[in-house]
Amino acid sequence: MSTPLTKKRFSFPSSRLLLFILIVVVTVATYIIPAGQYQYTVDESGTTVIDAGSFSFAEQSPVSPFRMFVAIKQGFVDGAQVIFLILFGYFWIYSIMRTGALNALISKLLRRKEASAKLFIPVSILLWALAGSTYGEMDTVWGLIPIFIAVAIALGYDAVVGVAMCYGAVSVGFAAATTNPFTIGIAQSISELTLFSGIAYRIVIFVVFVGVWMAAVLVYGSRVKRDPSKSAVYGMDFSSFQIEAKEDAFTGRQKIIMAGMAAAIIMIVFGSLEFGWYLNEMSAVFCIGGIFSSIVDRRGAEDICGDLVASFSEMMGAAVITGLSRAILVIMKSGLIIDTVVYACASLMKGLPAWATAEAMLIFQSVLNFFIPSGSGQATAIMPIIVPLADLTGLSRQIAVLAYQFGDGFSNMLWPTATCVVAMGIAKIPLGKWYKFFLPVFGVLFLLQSFFLVLAVFIGYA
Repeated sequence: MSTPLTKKRFSFPSSRLLLFILIVVVTVATYIIPAGQYQYTVDESGTTVIDAGSFSFAEQSPVSPFRMFVAIKQGFVDGAQVIFLILFGYFWIYSIMRTGALNALISKLLRRKEASAKLFIPVSILLWALAGSTYGEMDTVWGLIPIFIAVAIALGYDAVVGVAMCYGAVSVGFAAATTNPFTIGIAQSISELTLFSGIAYRIVIFVVFVGVWMAAVLVYGSRVKRDPSKSAVYGMDFSSFQIEAKEDAFTGRQKIIMAGMAAAIIMIVFGSLEFGWYLNEMSAVFCIGGIFSSIVDRRGAEDICGDLVASFSEMMGAAVITGLSRAILVIMKSGLIIDTVVYACASLMKGLPAWATAEAMLIFQSVLNFFIPSGSGQATAIMPIIVPLADLTGLSRQIAVLAYQFGDGFSNMLWPTATCVVAMGIAKIPLGKWYKFFLPVFGVLFLLQSFFLVLAVFIGYA
């Protein structure tokens, strides 16, 4: 007797498989999308910008199947700084967690009143959002994702809440920026606006978006705490991040380790602001921090080397995801299709009324962030094109900057070529599980972006 066929439910592909599918799709696109290029010039400040009227079609440059695999390797090379930041960042956290210092500190915090524990989520979100909004924080968060996941789980929430408290918060702040030098600073400079002008309106925007994000995380977290089966990652194993609350004393040695952790974070922030430190210097601080924690915990040299290898092995999934996402950009650049996409989208916006142009810019920037997932890179690539378009339609340049800011920032948490894929790789959360939480929230955020742009047009934001 034959058994009836059961209908197989759709399963969202893993981040690695999804990225490989996109690599194949983009490779095929290099045969279909016409190749094109803008001319680039260097302005007085040394910034490379596009000559808006210089676009021309070029000889087709399709990427062969063999070159596609070469591009995958090149993606790992191009993403090396981020990859090693992730690896050394996790070595630092791994070294701290195995000492039991973090476990003891969190256990001490958990013994406090429940009301104090509830404050942890909104306070964390506010602090990270301010960091992203003011001085453009983003990269330091990678090494701290495991800590926030551990805290969230210890408080009775899930890994998604942990990621949302740090990575999600800093991303919302980065998008709803007030004085972010990497986005607002560069875009206003190219647009010939006074640096950080129009800040009052952006402060209102920041307050609204951070409030919405807090509410979304708190509502989701409360639902998960009441019923763990409501979690987007229910049934998944996050034991490597889990901390058990114990009554053990918080020893002097553990206090030194946690003080060293705080010092490392302060050093990174200070070095970034004062000395222009970037990913390589951050990786060095993480490496030093891991060794310091191990020495204080009386680990031998061979043990420390073993910890380095063990921690790297746990983060290889995140490293693979980072390399594959960079490969997509390598293929698009090799196939000369990025500038064609920019030119086509900009052409579609011509002739629209001012408010519709603002909305079209938002959609354009959000789509473009798939192809150019870099705030400063996107500013230098697109603002020279958007500014003349804004002038032609009577749209203020300040609104053009706002549309760029929104489109570049919020979609970072959406596109698999942007930062979300790295964050989820570190957090060991499948991209589909993240989308289960994030997509409804993104819908609300997108409507708010549209509202603030239209409002900016009607109030004459300039």
